[in-house]
Amino acid sequence: MSKPSQPDPRPQEETVKYEIVDGVAWVYFNRPDKRNCMSPKLNKQMLIVLEELEFRDDVQVLVLTGEGDAWSAGMDLLEYFREAEQQGIHKTREHQRQAYGWWERLRWYEKATIGMINGWCFGGGYGPLFACDIAVASDKAQFGLSEINWAILPGGGASKVAAELMPYRKAMYHAMMGENLSGQEAADQGLVTECVPHDQLKARVQEIADVLKKKDTQALRATKWAMRRVMEMTYDNAEDYLIRAQEALNDFGGWETRKEATKQFLDEKTFKPGLGAFDKTKIQKD
Repeated sequence: MSKPSQPDPRPQEETVKYEIVDGVAWVYFNRPDKRNCMSPKLNKQMLIVLEELEFRDDVQVLVLTGEGDAWSAGMDLLEYFREAEQQGIHKTREHQRQAYGWWERLRWYEKATIGMINGWCFGGGYGPLFACDIAVASDKAQFGLSEINWAILPGGGASKVAAELMPYRKAMYHAMMGENLSGQEAADQGLVTECVPHDQLKARVQEIADVLKKKDTQALRATKWAMRRVMEMTYDNAEDYLIRAQEALNDFGGWETRKEATKQFLDEKTFKPGLGAFDKTKIQKD
């Protein structure tokens, strides 16, 4: 007879780990023996880590991935659900706020973010998946909304993520059937940006990060925020918002940046916008 599941004894500080290498912060869900499912301790620690890294000058890109062979199997059924439900609605809402809080922080992060989906990504894992600007999956990854299989609906934003990223009929089938998608199927249906062979996953993510590092930081932030905002706007509202966003960007060093980029293109002819970024190291700083 198997032993009942017990709460994870590891300290909160050990549920998330990170390393910074050449401008890239590699952040790991760190409960590999639990397929990196998200517990209240992990959710609290992830917000601490994200806030610690967000304004560091030595971090230009953040990569979120999982330790071991899973990205995240979703929410911890014992610690996030059962134990909270036994204590009442106040505890359930506390756990929800802890999880949704860091997902929101990641959606509007100051730096470019990449999800490196190295394995299982289920249910609640769709929240941080959507929060990442770019998502690259291994061909060994599995994506699933298994909630229907244990009599609940895909909550915590998971239904919204599927409906937002996938074609309607595909999203409906995915949510109702409780069947998994492979990494390639997830890419084909828009859930992730692309799928690559497992042994090429980190190299591909590094390649994307290296390109992003060359972009102007302020423009990159404004671009990613604009793309998220306009998704829910009418065309006219989006047009007006983007005009104002560019005006705001100009006040964050945008004029100096544009002058330098224009000079490199028109006068020095050292770069072409359609073929890569200008050399931002030549911007004169006060």
